[in-house]
Amino acid sequence: MFILDFLSVNIAELFTYVNDANKRIFWVYLASAFTLALPVYWLSVKSHSLVGFFTYIFPKKIYTARSAKHDYALLILNKLVKAALFPIIVFTMAPIALWVSSLMEFVFGQRSFLELQPGTIVAIFTVFLFIADDFTRFYLHYLLHRFPYLWEFHKVHHSAEVLTPFTIYRSHPIENFFYACRMALTQGIVVGVCYYFFGPTLKMADILGANVFVFLFNFLGSNLRHSHIRLSWGNKIENWWISPAQHQIHHSNLPQFQHSNFGTALAIWDRLFNTHTLASTVNEVTFGIADKKLDHSSLLKIYCQPFVMVANRIRAKR
Repeated sequence: MFILDFLSVNIAELFTYVNDANKRIFWVYLASAFTLALPVYWLSVKSHSLVGFFTYIFPKKIYTARSAKHDYALLILNKLVKAALFPIIVFTMAPIALWVSSLMEFVFGQRSFLELQPGTIVAIFTVFLFIADDFTRFYLHYLLHRFPYLWEFHKVHHSAEVLTPFTIYRSHPIENFFYACRMALTQGIVVGVCYYFFGPTLKMADILGANVFVFLFNFLGSNLRHSHIRLSWGNKIENWWISPAQHQIHHSNLPQFQHSNFGTALAIWDRLFNTHTLASTVNEVTFGIADKKLDHSSLLKIYCQPFVMVANRIRAKR
């Protein structure tokens, strides 16, 4: 009975994703991606056919590919794994925030809160949270590529041979664990620091419950990042803001491109780490990993092979 309740609750929760502005597949973000794809279709196909547009947006060979089917299944399975295990093993933001604030009081002494206009505090907190979150996403992503053991788990995401908006959920539970810890640490530190300076009445500027910058990022075509639709912002903007086309380059099966463009929203981190690639410098991209040893042909192999490969690396070192 417990198992049935667990399954029904968590699967039902998946259907709420399309109404949650903090989820990538929120219906507003999907609709905006759909709209942004229109000019790409007109310019690339040079047609205004409505039927042709839908065929261009939803090609059968992509959405029915084995790789895409794995993405759909991983959305469900990873949700169940997260619900079952993460509450037990992942620390949360609140105690980290309290610890950070207490540590600052111990080091710098107790102080009265800064007297600023409420709107100023909201702006500072919102910008600080967005920049810290974007950088830590970038840096963890960078580490997942740079460290061989971590790369074995991140390969699950890169093994996608076709990209759809659901590819964002194609990841290994171990990687999901790292990202969950990253989020708790980042938010905890930001909230703790801001609590020390501004007090407990912190408020984030949001749109429908999502950080205003996160909302704008998702609204400006985030779902096209994992798609066959190449949308570039041009060199000037791409020096500051990662375009969908730049992220598609990151999914190339060529290592020189695969290990670049780690950023989520801001491109400045890639420029600082010398991992920045403009969309204009790359013509065609083939998705996946050019590794003959890699076999993610089934869900079981997707979950198990990273552990096997890590074990092989450890044995080889010994």
